[in-house]
Amino acid sequence: MVCPEKLSASIQAILQTQEILVSPILFFEIAIKQKIGKLPELTLPVMELSQRVELDGFKVLTLQIQHINAYADIPLFPDHRDPFDRLLLATAFSENIPIISADGNFDLYSGLVRIVTNS
Repeated sequence: MVCPEKLSASIQAILQTQEILVSPILFFEIAIKQKIGKLPELTLPVMELSQRVELDGFKVLTLQIQHINAYADIPLFPDHRDPFDRLLLATAFSENIPIISADGNFDLYSGLVRIVTNS
């Protein structure tokens, strides 16, 4: 998790001035990582986390068939095969929206999706 004070000014501005959409895939990935012990610092159950996200003013997207269909348009790079990341990218591509990520692998897709990083 990133503390707000560690976010760049440009990301803070985006979060304060634009509608922020959250994919339900994020919650699915969190639930899996909680189950296998890869997120010990995040003890909030997914249902409460999703409610908190909405209370904080974020909008949770509905996963659409068009998002899954767009998965076919996301290149498969040998060094980045994560299906969760690829579905997040496919959703952003399908919706024609930027995606905020600290994952350096997302830069591979910058020709298809606008990637916003914390720099």
